[in-house]
Amino acid sequence: MVGLEHFLILSAALFAIGMYGVFVKRNAIAILLCIELMLNAVNIALAGFSRYITPDALTGQIFAIFIMIVAAAEAAIGLAIIIAIFRHRGSIDPEKINLLKW
Repeated sequence: MVGLEHFLILSAALFAIGMYGVFVKRNAIAILLCIELMLNAVNIALAGFSRYITPDALTGQIFAIFIMIVAAAEAAIGLAIIIAIFRHRGSIDPEKINLLKW
């Protein structure tokens, strides 16, 4: 029987992998993918809590759908920003991007 603990362990593992990727990766696209992984880990946790704490309500699933919408918008805007930076600077290395500095 799959319990709430299994969902939370899976969610924590995915979130940790995503956080490790955000801190270690040097490619901006890989960082965006790791952020997406972290958002999907949150979706798994929300669906698990919704299933085992309030099985009659669909609040966890509705929040997961909102997170998916935000993740899609984040991916589209993030990729557009990365393309614009690449056209301007010629590199998408996060350490070389200092557009906000004077």
